[in-house]
Amino acid sequence: MTSIAGPVLAPEEGAFLRAARPLGVILMGRNCVDRAQLRALTDSLRPLVPHILVDQEGGRVQRLKPPQWPQYRPAAGMTIEEAVAQAGRIAADLVAAGIDVNCAPVLDVPEPGAHQVIGDRAFTGDVAAYARAVCAAYLAAGVTPVAKHIPGHGRARTDSHHDLPVVDASRAELEADLAPFRGLPEGTWAMTAHVVYTALDPAHPASTSRPVISAIRADIGFAGVLLSDDVEMAALAQYGDAPARARACLDAGCDVALYCGGDVAVARVIAAAIHR
Repeated sequence: MTSIAGPVLAPEEGAFLRAARPLGVILMGRNCVDRAQLRALTDSLRPLVPHILVDQEGGRVQRLKPPQWPQYRPAAGMTIEEAVAQAGRIAADLVAAGIDVNCAPVLDVPEPGAHQVIGDRAFTGDVAAYARAVCAAYLAAGVTPVAKHIPGHGRARTDSHHDLPVVDASRAELEADLAPFRGLPEGTWAMTAHVVYTALDPAHPASTSRPVISAIRADIGFAGVLLSDDVEMAALAQYGDAPARARACLDAGCDVALYCGGDVAVARVIAAAIHR
């Protein structure tokens, strides 16, 4: 899963997409200027890739921003009914823009003292109940939800964009983190966490861990499409450059390696590493 540099598809990017045939393109804030521009961009991408993704959670994380699009609420503090209604409104925005996959909802369960990279992005209360209802709302509206960050980022004391978090909770304690990812509606995708869970694998973050991904499949029972989080995040620094990180995620059992950097030269090298 790759990305592009700006608000218009460049010729070299189009040529790369035709040749590499990635599963999709993820759009970032740099790609989303206004409604007319975004629709023109997705129309140019649609013949080249099966899926167009975006991060449109609401709150701190939304790529389609005001004043062109509404400022949506963060997950924390909403009732299930409010969260379902908001998912429907976000989905309508995305369908109108030509986007079919949303990297939401966040199903992490924050612990006291955890890093605020999750914070108010997470639901308050019975996260598992929110998970099923919100994912179902997206699917009913024609948008595939991506539940994140499986098997749970809520205990991490550092931000995986900048460091490798290590969670030392016991397997029994981790059950609270795993619960929201159980029983998700069919058709839901999920995104892995770049976090080490020592009770499951003391050596590797979930995205590159065969034992953790085996637990996601066999224990949690998740059978859908499994994306890594962005391979350029510093949590994966031990694996080398972006192509090596992507290869490590796929070798561990992820279905898709996600690259958000927007540099077509890097994307070409990643594609070559994946397909060699």
